[in-house]
Amino acid sequence: MTDEVPARGSILGKLVPARYVLALLGSIGMAIVYGLKVNLSVAMVAMLNHTAIKAQGGGGGQGSVTLSNVSQVSLVEECNPPGGASNVTAKVEGGPFVWSEPLQGTLLSCYFWGYLVSQIPLAHVAENFSAKWVMLFSVAINVVCTLLTPVFTKLHYGGLILMRVLEGVGGGASFPAMHVMIASWAPPTERMVMSTIIYVGTSAGTALSILLAGMCSALWEWESVFYVMGSLSCIWMVLWIILVQDNPNKQRFISLEERQMITSSLGTEQKTEHHPSVPWGKVFTSVPFWAILIAHTCSNFGWYMFLIEIPFYMKQVLKFNVASNAALSALPYFPMIIFSICLGKLLDSLQAKGKITTTVARKTATSICTLIPGVCLLVLCYIGCRHYEAVSIMSVGIVAMGSMFSGFLSNHIDIAPNFAGTLVALTNTAATLPGIVVPLFVGFVTKGNQNIGAWRIIFGVTIVLFALEFLVFVFLGSGSEQPWNKAGTPKDPEAKDEKTPLKELPTKP
Repeated sequence: MTDEVPARGSILGKLVPARYVLALLGSIGMAIVYGLKVNLSVAMVAMLNHTAIKAQGGGGGQGSVTLSNVSQVSLVEECNPPGGASNVTAKVEGGPFVWSEPLQGTLLSCYFWGYLVSQIPLAHVAENFSAKWVMLFSVAINVVCTLLTPVFTKLHYGGLILMRVLEGVGGGASFPAMHVMIASWAPPTERMVMSTIIYVGTSAGTALSILLAGMCSALWEWESVFYVMGSLSCIWMVLWIILVQDNPNKQRFISLEERQMITSSLGTEQKTEHHPSVPWGKVFTSVPFWAILIAHTCSNFGWYMFLIEIPFYMKQVLKFNVASNAALSALPYFPMIIFSICLGKLLDSLQAKGKITTTVARKTATSICTLIPGVCLLVLCYIGCRHYEAVSIMSVGIVAMGSMFSGFLSNHIDIAPNFAGTLVALTNTAATLPGIVVPLFVGFVTKGNQNIGAWRIIFGVTIVLFALEFLVFVFLGSGSEQPWNKAGTPKDPEAKDEKTPLKELPTKP
């Protein structure tokens, strides 16, 4: 039974095909989710009454320097501010909240509570009902909670915790929903570039959020961070509802030629009667799945190291002031976007010409996002106090990590497109744990010991995890569709070649 609406042509004509309208809006949606995820980290500086918190700490509390700490620090290399400039920054006006450092940590981490519990059930909803509406829910709940954050925070910090947990629930839906959309919309020869366009939104959203939240905090009150960013995001929801559908057969803003090209390449010209049940036993005994899970988890440790902790390294060790730190921290994410998209397009082109297989493409991209950042961290261990050389090395590492979007991060769609949402929910749940572990680990190593020696330990552990990711994925990863992708369907075919359609077509009369 066919399930089509009339094709009326792309809303932007031949200039931007319908599948790339989806990719662009998907990228903006991911940028919104990740931007609203990190804005609290910036806004909290303006929300806190730093003078009152420091007074509460007392003489020997947090923020004080003991004699043992001084003697310990003096044994290692100390950096001066770059250019011999003073590291004294402008005084930050005190906000209304007096939150202890443990409470601050709780407020920043409670986002992941919702993120951990929501991914697998919402992946099931996306696969069996509608990925479009799951993604809309992901953004909408983040927007609503962001707009309500000032009101609930003023009532009690428990209100802020509630808002952040709900935002985490919405954030957990984003990757599964978009994986299902990619599986339904991206021709195999364009899968890497479409995946990259969509997922670089996470980097763009992070960088823009840091800059926009900092600007709002400086120009207006802290509430403006949430009101401005939440309001701007509402525009996306209207466009998403009107311009995006779950698959090409349901999309009326598409040319007939583009629809036929996508559905014939994916084998989805006709509607399937039901979605197969997840073969949990086969998933958890699949070597390619475990290769993705291990790579995703190890990579996220390095990703959070660059995203969250490198700015602290620049502040604590290299002694950059706050203004320079914010600008230099955000800067690498913009060339990362260009590099990621170009790499995805190059790998797709080589695959379309038969020069490489999907497996080689995924392993090549994953090798780039492990080896280059690992080498950069190794150089940082010994570059010392050469400030701008260190920043350049860090920037190269961050840009190279963008190749993960064309690597393991999209590999779920290759091995099992029917269950792409569930698979990314499983691996992303495991990969969320480094987001909790990394700040605790760095805090433990650098407590009273904020110097290059301590950071060498941190970088060394990260390098080992990058090496593990590289070895596991290169030796165990695969780009071939797995036999259990068809589990639960009338036929259970053998594993297919990487270039065959993702789903079998019934024979036409």
